[in-house]
Amino acid sequence: MASDQLISIVIVTRNAEHFLQRCLDSIFSQEYPSIEIIIMDGASTDATLSIIEKNSDRIAFWKSEKDDGIYDAMNKALDVVQGKWIYFLGADDMLTSDFSLFAKNLKDPNFIYYGSVQKAGVKYLGKLAPYHQAKTGINHQAIIYPVEIFSIYRYDTTYLISADHVFNMRFNKHEKFRFKFVDFDIAIFNDTGISSVQKDPVFEQRKGRLILKYFGMKIFLRFQFKVLKAKLLSV
Repeated sequence: MASDQLISIVIVTRNAEHFLQRCLDSIFSQEYPSIEIIIMDGASTDATLSIIEKNSDRIAFWKSEKDDGIYDAMNKALDVVQGKWIYFLGADDMLTSDFSLFAKNLKDPNFIYYGSVQKAGVKYLGKLAPYHQAKTGINHQAIIYPVEIFSIYRYDTTYLISADHVFNMRFNKHEKFRFKFVDFDIAIFNDTGISSVQKDPVFEQRKGRLILKYFGMKIFLRFQFKVLKAKLLSV
């Protein structure tokens, strides 16, 4: 496998003792041969560090220190990755065997490749039209990014929950990078995490403006109509 096919899998942890080994095992079982694992831990106080140390011979880099949230930790991880492709996996998520099949499609570094995940036992989202990319966003565990993107952009830590959605919005009509869908379910997504049960107040306040900026007037007006309709129905 050529060195330009190395995938850096970034896992951010914080007191993940109940899930982390399962997550790591799902990576260890992959047939794809060129993977490195990066773990950024937010000063866990449970057995997370013991699990990391037990698996340290199969982890390319790990560090445990206080951070300013998941996106701050992800940005820190990007400073040490060696891969040409970057994938973010939740400590409570797992890869499927199809991740390795999906990874074989990583050929053009101008593409951001995405597939689907399994959520509550069923396929989640699939290929998204621009409107649904704007409104819902592509699931973060469904995306593998070319590393060059992160030499230009990083996650905006102003957004505590939705920085990945904001990050992805900019590529709808980007001059260089664009999304490409490949139809594999590459991860099992835990839908009880913070991003599934809470909203990001800063993102919700700015969402309309961001949609207008990155997706244009037509999609913005469609989104605003949906918001107005929801308000009227709730009265």
